Amino acid sequence: MLGAFLRSLGTSDAAIPDGTEERAALYRACLEGRRVLVLLDNARDAAQVRPLLPDDGAPDCVALITSRTHMSDLDRAHPVDLDAMSPPEAFDLFALIVGHERATVERAEVMDVVASCSYLPLAIRIAASRLASRRTWTVSVLAHKLADERRRLDELRAGDLAVKATFELGYGQLDPAQARAFRLLGLAGGPDISLSAAGAVLGLDAAETGRLLTSLVDISLLESAVPGRYRFHDLVRLYARACAKRERRAAAEREEALSRLLDFYLATAARVYALERPGDRMVEHLEPTGHPGLLFETSKAALDWLFAEADCLLACVPKCTGESTRRRTGDLLLGALDLAESGARPRQYETVAQVVCDAAHAAGDSRTEARARSALGHLYSFTGRYGHAERELRRALELDGEDPVVASRASNQLGIVANGLGRHEDAERYLVQALEAFRADANEAGEASALANLSRLHVSRGRTRTGVELAEQGLAIYRRLGAPLRLANGMYTVGIALTRAHRLEEASVHLTEALDLFREARQPLWEGMTHFRLAEMHLAAQRPSEAVAHAEQSLALGGLGGEWRRFSILTVLAKALMGAGQRTRAQDCWRQARALRERLGSPEPEEVRQLLSTSAPDLPAATDPYTGHRDAYGVGPPVTESDPWT
Repeated sequence: MLGAFLRSLGTSDAAIPDGTEERAALYRACLEGRRVLVLLDNARDAAQVRPLLPDDGAPDCVALITSRTHMSDLDRAHPVDLDAMSPPEAFDLFALIVGHERATVERAEVMDVVASCSYLPLAIRIAASRLASRRTWTVSVLAHKLADERRRLDELRAGDLAVKATFELGYGQLDPAQARAFRLLGLAGGPDISLSAAGAVLGLDAAETGRLLTSLVDISLLESAVPGRYRFHDLVRLYARACAKRERRAAAEREEALSRLLDFYLATAARVYALERPGDRMVEHLEPTGHPGLLFETSKAALDWLFAEADCLLACVPKCTGESTRRRTGDLLLGALDLAESGARPRQYETVAQVVCDAAHAAGDSRTEARARSALGHLYSFTGRYGHAERELRRALELDGEDPVVASRASNQLGIVANGLGRHEDAERYLVQALEAFRADANEAGEASALANLSRLHVSRGRTRTGVELAEQGLAIYRRLGAPLRLANGMYTVGIALTRAHRLEEASVHLTEALDLFREARQPLWEGMTHFRLAEMHLAAQRPSEAVAHAEQSLALGGLGGEWRRFSILTVLAKALMGAGQRTRAQDCWRQARALRERLGSPEPEEVRQLLSTSAPDLPAATDPYTGHRDAYGVGPPVTESDPWT
């Protein structure tokens, strides 16, 4: 390189010395008195570029260096970290190459293309150059080619330009330990990975894992946006996975790495579950793991971990449905039930649970299929999709009704479903079965849940005294077990029963305490439901202004049960507004409720029929003897099966 630079500066071949130091000295002498910009592209490290840098004798000369390596040992350097382009910048670069008019006509497709390029200038340049050289192609043709992740890197090639070739340069410079880490980390799903999860993938302790990950960050093959978490650029991740597939022990290495990651997530999720639900023996029925899992000092720390890892944990599930991992994957769904109950990841949870159901069914694995369908039914009951929930839960019992986990939990949720559909005798039968199954398993937390559900059933059928007694029995168990979130569920159930018994001040104390606990546990849907119950209680106490405040909070937070739940909140808010003398706003809420009811187009749940049965001249009655959650865990009324997520 020095020889080429010297020739460019007018030095004859005969005058160029042999040694590097001598050439560097002559090169710097040639720069004196000149104004030169030295561009050093894709430099390997500081040692490679030092001989090429101007010195103090050439103050008007500067060097611009691009490199994947953070050259912290380069004197007098001014580092600038370059991120990917913004979407508008990416569009402008693409349009510059293919022509602005052509790009503008298919702007949406162009944005798909640059997104597939992960907004990297080189990838965008290659994609645009390919399109520019093929006048018969539309942008949508190119977008379709790049949509397939398996072929994307191969498609990003034009002449001697290739994204993969750039990555090959960096990968080729890695030592064996770095190369292994690079390959295996690409297997993990999710937007990023924690240091602990990365250690599980690699099978290394935290110190060695941290050293390897830092070395990959230093050469820009890995990013660390926040301390302790790491991520690949999207195209780099695809390249890492390609590297993992071409290794000699590729299949075995991938399976071992993912198995270790699954063990880490299952063991840690089980610890979170146990910390949140003291006395719940379900974790004792989960598959054993080769990882001890993380330890947490507080319930808050445990939940913080679960919600921070939610995307990564769920992304692990569909990757681990093979013969050796499938059972643990099904159990991970149960261990991570808080993600379903909180409403944090309902779509993702449903998708991966269905993947496990399908894989277990295809393999004839009835135990795993039963547990996965039980988890799926649990989610459906929480979102008010009672038809879907009943189908999955009944199928779970048919598949493996002897499994203590399925026998107790599926029966419990079926009781909730039957009650929500107004089939009270079926509900009582299922809930009694659940209570017996929980007691047979010495599962106190489950027993408390079943008691709470029976309480709700009794209250709905006018048996208020026994409803209060059952709710208080469940709450007493939760108090003894000391589980904050489950204690909140117990408080919530007692509060509803006391409201129906017209013991309103006692109800207010229980519901207010439940609200505080739900807020601390990061359960926004439960917060919304508790505000709804407080609005009902204040209406019954003839305090409409307080009822309005709580109903508005409930409407903002949402609740379990989908659009029928929103309908219930709107009707209670309308009644409260009417009582507070805000007739115009009340009428607007009632119009929204009517429109919502018409849009749903399916038969009302029983609670909604009761809401509508006694109407004011302009509004439905607010009194609702059995609205919302049917469980110490709780769900709302069914939403329309055709559009459950609106």
